[in-house]
Amino acid sequence: MVENSGQKLKDIIRIFPHSGRTLKRWLKEYREKGEAGLIPKSTEPKTQPNETPIWIKERVIDLRKQTKLCAKKLHWRLKKAGLIVPVSTIGKILKDEGLVKKYRIKKIKYKYIRATRQPGELVEIDVKVVPGTLAGCKYYQYTAIDTASRWRYLKVYEEQITNNSILFLKEVMSKFPHKISAIKSDNGSIFTNYYIGTNKRSDMNVKTLHALDIFCISQNIIHYLIDPGKPAQNGTVERSHREDQEKFYEQNTFRNFADLQKKIKIWNEYYNNLEHCGLNGKTPNEMVGLQVTNVVS
Repeated sequence: MVENSGQKLKDIIRIFPHSGRTLKRWLKEYREKGEAGLIPKSTEPKTQPNETPIWIKERVIDLRKQTKLCAKKLHWRLKKAGLIVPVSTIGKILKDEGLVKKYRIKKIKYKYIRATRQPGELVEIDVKVVPGTLAGCKYYQYTAIDTASRWRYLKVYEEQITNNSILFLKEVMSKFPHKISAIKSDNGSIFTNYYIGTNKRSDMNVKTLHALDIFCISQNIIHYLIDPGKPAQNGTVERSHREDQEKFYEQNTFRNFADLQKKIKIWNEYYNNLEHCGLNGKTPNEMVGLQVTNVVS
């Protein structure tokens, strides 16, 4: 209309649904290139004077493929190696390379008030069945994780029995550099007899104490139980088990029981020297004051 009918530009702007600046830009493109000039173009700059060097991009991509860490953890890992790359830059590199997860549904973020705990104030304990069998035998991974520092200890046993639960807790107490004040577990028979039918009474007390409870009382340790069918109440150790499944069991094979014990010890040391978002970039060993092993790749 402006170009062919001779109407004034200021009159068209009054009824134009977009800004006058947009109309003037479109008019200029139309006069120079015709209808082809009105095809939407990318607004991304053709040159990047502050573009991240290629060698840094390759370092980020290689480290991501090796460790599967998020952008923030990669930032901390590279910083320890003397290379400071902003978290946003790492995130863009991963996105451009298609190395980030794609979610169909936007997750709702809730704000929680996190209770501040000290190391040893609460340790979650659980058992994970080792996937598959070795020489036809099943094995069981006992896990203890401190909810304050994320420091954890793993041990594999041939059986999941009460005696192993007590032996495992004793070993955790000897390895953990702080006094353990309380533990939390599910309601399995290796941890409690509270929900065993012959022991439960109408007054909600049990006839006999479980052997683990007797040991906890002797060590002045409180034993908490989660509600039945509520594994999320043991969320820290459950999240830890997911890490074990995805980053340890699915990526390793084991020749025998001794090989499994050796590799799970190495994996646990790696985990305790890994930066955590919930710890603001610190490692579990740093939180409890233990010597940190350099794991920079």
